[in-house]
Amino acid sequence: MTVEPLVPDTAVPFQRSRDAKPSLFARALDAIGETLRSAEGAEDRFATHTGSLQDAVIARARADVALSIATAAAQRSAQALQSILNMQV
Repeated sequence: MTVEPLVPDTAVPFQRSRDAKPSLFARALDAIGETLRSAEGAEDRFATHTGSLQDAVIARARADVALSIATAAAQRSAQALQSILNMQV
């Protein structure tokens, strides 16, 4: 028996054209990511005694709300798509 090692596929790097503008969805995801990074930064500043607990808690609350909204929107979109796919033609 011969066993060949598995070699994982590598992803092709995405190259956006220069004139392409990011979609509304991409901008929304970028904003959520920035909110999460901001919250992490506020927590790090609090941990290193350069920021306040209040700033860290507020930043984390904003990030949690943004993530909850994004999750709810994704669930609603998935439900809508599932409803469309279940329609009889």
